[in-house]
Amino acid sequence: MASFRFGKHPPQSDYRTLRFKSYVKSDLPAPPTSFNALTRVYQDLHQNNPALLFPMDGNDTLGDCTIAAVAHSTTIYDSFIDKKDIPNQAAVEKLYFHLTGGPDTGLNELDVLNYWRQTGAFGQKILAYIKIAPKDHVHVQQAIQLFGGVYLGFQVQQNCVQEFNNKQPWTPGPLTNDGHAVFAVAYDPKMVTVLTWGSTQQGTWDWWDECVDEAYAILPQAATKPGFAPGFNMKQLQADLAQVAN
Repeated sequence: MASFRFGKHPPQSDYRTLRFKSYVKSDLPAPPTSFNALTRVYQDLHQNNPALLFPMDGNDTLGDCTIAAVAHSTTIYDSFIDKKDIPNQAAVEKLYFHLTGGPDTGLNELDVLNYWRQTGAFGQKILAYIKIAPKDHVHVQQAIQLFGGVYLGFQVQQNCVQEFNNKQPWTPGPLTNDGHAVFAVAYDPKMVTVLTWGSTQQGTWDWWDECVDEAYAILPQAATKPGFAPGFNMKQLQADLAQVAN
């Protein structure tokens, strides 16, 4: 049976982190009942096999889930500009060990996000990351719809690997001391779909509320283009980013 690793540290807090709710305009429509960012990705890349587009990236032997999730999101963002970019396992592991300093210790998401914004990952810098209150399902759904996904972390439930192996949705269960990072790409009234371990995995909204302890909308550089993410106050966001930088 395949092995799987975790590797997300408990959430860290930074008062400078921007909040998603601060940039949602009053005229932003309610999110659709269901949405799947992979529909567009599969069309753009002419490939619908998640194992090829979003591979394991060493997360079966290393606790590099925080970096694997970055790699998966990179593939999605590049597909939106008709570019096929699947970071290879060697690149994922190289970045992971660079950020850990060498040992296989796992990482916290805030350190990964700051590096991604300031230095870049897989040849790209992001414009910003914005914290979402995990239990605000509307904002989670809006972020998936507007930006193609949500970078998140959760405290692992005991049945996590068993349900993945059995191709069953994640459901609430007793929590362990492990944390895992994934990238959410779809939702419907009952489930959220994430990318992890070379596949897609669903989780119930009850699982989400029980286990997810941090969630972020990621804004790629393309977010500065006119017409990107209508209903999201990009001008105010850029002003606030400049203030934080100063």
